[in-house]
Amino acid sequence: MIPPAVENKKHFLSECIRINPFAYLGLMKLTPGYTICLSAMLFFVSCKKNTEDIITPPPPPPPIVMPDNDPLLLGNPTNAQTSTTMPENYLKNNGWYKIAYSQSRAIPVWVAWHLQADLDFGVTSRQDDFRADVGLPAGWYQVQDNSYSGSGFDRGHNCPSADRTSSIPANSSTFLMTNMIPQSPKLNQVSWAGLEDHTRANLVGSDKEAYVFMGNYGVGGYNTSNLFFTSIDAGRVTVPAYIWKVIISIPKGANDISRMDTSATVLAVNMPNDNRLYLTGGNTVWRNYITTIANLEQQAGMNAVMLDLLQRIPANIRSYLKLKLYR
Repeated sequence: MIPPAVENKKHFLSECIRINPFAYLGLMKLTPGYTICLSAMLFFVSCKKNTEDIITPPPPPPPIVMPDNDPLLLGNPTNAQTSTTMPENYLKNNGWYKIAYSQSRAIPVWVAWHLQADLDFGVTSRQDDFRADVGLPAGWYQVQDNSYSGSGFDRGHNCPSADRTSSIPANSSTFLMTNMIPQSPKLNQVSWAGLEDHTRANLVGSDKEAYVFMGNYGVGGYNTSNLFFTSIDAGRVTVPAYIWKVIISIPKGANDISRMDTSATVLAVNMPNDNRLYLTGGNTVWRNYITTIANLEQQAGMNAVMLDLLQRIPANIRSYLKLKLYR
């Protein structure tokens, strides 16, 4: 029996389709005049269902446009982000270089900068204004200028003072304590200083430019008294076990990413933070610790620092450069 609410056949058929289209296909025999209408309505229902089932994915995000000379033009080594939800991999821009900072270790994971003589070298003297970095997120411990005092470790620069002599603000920025690590004095003042001098003279000079990354991993180093410490500043600042550096040097020019090829110079070192190892040998001892980027990434990964350098360089070139050994 047709329900009372159904006043005519067309309404009846549409009700049937709404409730269960396929259960009422037999009605077409009883109402031949509506066979075509019913078929069309079934087709419409089917099409509507299929349309609703298709989920259109959102458009891909626009590619990140990064200018030449940006410290992270070649890639963000640990995919650090400026978010307090990532306190062990916090991206911070210190103006003349960028860092990934570890809140628990109170030292950077890595520091990145670009180096070019006509942009970065000048006559500005060393400012020596070591100071706390008030730009850290609220509530985070701020390492003070005297936090390393009496520890037997140097306040070791990541981005060197001598790499930023173009202006007082540029040089002063390198004395923020977020740019420092507890570094064995003989390593800092002799071996590492020799590496920095070599970079400026030979990998930059007057006709080249370089992208530089410096970082650390592990826990524990030997100070000026050749004593082992895992931390200083009442346990608030971690003493790293290894300190590394990667320099990518190319001829000076524009559109740096597009100019990155297998001819780029790659210098990678990975040195123990152990004062005992650098008592002799002078400022070229760093040559004994030359490695490849691939090996450095492996060693860091074994110590829970997942490095992936040169991410923005095309894969085939990146793979080649990661295996290139400096001569």
